[in-house]
Amino acid sequence: MQRGELVTVSWPALIASSDVLADLESVVLCPATRDLRNAVFRVSVEPTPAHGLRSLSQVMVDKLSTLPRAKISQALGRLDDEGMNAIDRALLWVLGVI
Repeated sequence: MQRGELVTVSWPALIASSDVLADLESVVLCPATRDLRNAVFRVSVEPTPAHGLRSLSQVMVDKLSTLPRAKISQALGRLDDEGMNAIDRALLWVLGVI
């Protein structure tokens, strides 16, 4: 499991944890949804085979959660660098770093 991978728990989610924390038992996730909203903290993701989402979705950076690695499926795919840069900007905004 690596940062930027899309996985399935009970819903699709993006791994937001740093790869430096790979030895920890849990992972920080941002859920994905098809319920689109116009908000700076929601990152839109077009469907592509590279990440496994089948319809236009948004990563809900404002809905961070932590789950044990054992509850997470194999990766569906991986978000590209442009998508991860958008996730990083949204995380900074949500956490009040900028």
